[in-house]
Amino acid sequence: MALIITDECINCDVCEPECPNGAITQGDEIYEIDPDLCTECVGHYETSQCVEVCPVDCIPIDPEHVESQEELHAKYLKITGEAE
Repeated sequence: MALIITDECINCDVCEPECPNGAITQGDEIYEIDPDLCTECVGHYETSQCVEVCPVDCIPIDPEHVESQEELHAKYLKITGEAE
């Protein structure tokens, strides 16, 4: 599952540098997460780093992009160039 940033985002700038995949960027009004790059930090960390640092708890799982742990790991391998 990819994550999504809700409109409760206060643009505090702490999530973007924490993303190891570069999935978080500044949108028109709030930060946004690219579901093609979001692995929920699978392959990098035990927990999603953006969720850990978010002061307003506005980063839930995106119901539009449901993925298993195996799918997230495969995406991580593809993004990092480790896929065979």
